[in-house]
Amino acid sequence: MAIEIERKFLVKGDTWRSLGTGQVYRQGYITTVNSTTVRIRIVGDRGYLTIKGKTDGIARSEFEYLIPVEDAQSMLDTLCDRPLIEKIRYKIQFGNLLWEVDEFLGENQGLIMAEVELDDANRTIELPDWIAKEVSSDRKYYNSNLAKYPYQQWKDFEK
Repeated sequence: MAIEIERKFLVKGDTWRSLGTGQVYRQGYITTVNSTTVRIRIVGDRGYLTIKGKTDGIARSEFEYLIPVEDAQSMLDTLCDRPLIEKIRYKIQFGNLLWEVDEFLGENQGLIMAEVELDDANRTIELPDWIAKEVSSDRKYYNSNLAKYPYQQWKDFEK
């Protein structure tokens, strides 16, 4: 079984922008039960189906499969909840870790988050100076929840 161990952070400033090139991601979620997430994603000319299990701390099971982009587009159009998640993802090498900075668009515009995948939940990491607050355990920042309750709908005290 594949396990995803991921930490999420809010991003401050703009210094990170010059450190990586962005690529557009479009993704949607199919309604599920029992804390399972089914995601459809298009990145460039590739489609993906991802199934994620219940989160335990910062870890959860994850299974991802390449699918025809036409199938992915059809699923985004017909099966996925609205709104879709649209973002530009920047991949930035910092130290010996690959950081992914997501600049959200559409109904989540204004939100910029960074995430880093780890091989051990207890691993100590050095944070880049453009990292603000950690939000790994705050479910409202999960992409699947941003599809249900977009950032643009949050009240100021929630941001």
